[in-house]
Amino acid sequence: MQSLIANLKLLPRAAWVLFGGTFINRFGTFVMPFLAIYMTRQGFTPAQAGLAVSAYGGGHVVASMLGGHLADRIGRRHTIALSMFASTATMLALSQARALVPIIVLAFLVGMAAELYRPAAAALLGDLVPPEQRVAAFGMYRFAINLGFAAGPATAGFLANKSFFYVFAGDAVTSLLYGMVALFLLPHGIRSPQKDERPSEGLRVALRDRALLYFLGATLCITFVEFQLHTAFPLYIASLGHTPATYGMLLSINGVMIVLFELVLTAWTQKLPAQPLIALGYGLTGIGIALTGLAASVPALAATVVVWTIGEMIYAPVSGAYVTNLAPERYRGRYMGLWHSVFSIGMVLAPLIGTWIYSRNSAALWWTCFVVGAAGAVLALVKAK
Repeated sequence: MQSLIANLKLLPRAAWVLFGGTFINRFGTFVMPFLAIYMTRQGFTPAQAGLAVSAYGGGHVVASMLGGHLADRIGRRHTIALSMFASTATMLALSQARALVPIIVLAFLVGMAAELYRPAAAALLGDLVPPEQRVAAFGMYRFAINLGFAAGPATAGFLANKSFFYVFAGDAVTSLLYGMVALFLLPHGIRSPQKDERPSEGLRVALRDRALLYFLGATLCITFVEFQLHTAFPLYIASLGHTPATYGMLLSINGVMIVLFELVLTAWTQKLPAQPLIALGYGLTGIGIALTGLAASVPALAATVVVWTIGEMIYAPVSGAYVTNLAPERYRGRYMGLWHSVFSIGMVLAPLIGTWIYSRNSAALWWTCFVVGAAGAVLALVKAK
């Protein structure tokens, strides 16, 4: 723990500004966890709700690659600010949509706007800290994310019980605040000149990196599993007769655990090889989410949250540092963009496939999560030759 604290003390001021802005944004991530519940309350079917969530994921796919490119070209700061200001506008527009097609279109635009910042933020953190401090830095970045997430869903659940418009408005306001923090307080970070680079060279370099490719396959698996928490999981909880506030409370357990324990765990994991840790975390995540199918009471559901949260705490801080260390400096934004784009593809596939399986046989979905989680763990262990 002392080595972790020493590394955190060495982090530059800009890193702490990034953590603060990330906390504001993550606290206000209200809409995505509740979009499926919102749509079913408006009279849409679970499959239609899954389609809207998948549209958000489709926007995430575009945003991940575009965000990585912009991060390397116009700078990390401008990319983050652009993302947040566009997110504010599109989120308010989504709050006014009532028909299925406008909701789907706006969900895509919200996903593209709100997620554009992610590769830039991760790349900026890699710019700011040396390799030996990156696990600690990404651990603190995760801490900021989950400190916001610890209170965010519970707050959103409370607002949803009053009016879902407050959920959309709260999300928009926090995006606006993060955009202002980025524009006035963050540095540009590394920018690579286009004149001495062949077209698509960064992508070609990344696709020749076999270690990255194995990790991307593992990421696709675990994203499919985890994103059931935003689609099938709330629908399953509602089918048991629990309220949106219960769903928000269960998600908040995840955030509270990470706030209390992840940095302590990171003090240990930063000294160990990345791939076995990622594999262990992926395996526990798959098991924990699969156990949802055996739970009905709130205590039992909370116990499954504890299992998959432990898995997340093991793999997540290490993963960001692992990709950063794989990436050549000039392509760091695009490596991060490719990683986030695979995550985004999982976001698209998970709601469509997950809600389709769930609507036919809910037990089959939880078994699928177990198998896909295990596949992700195996891929994470593969050594590149």
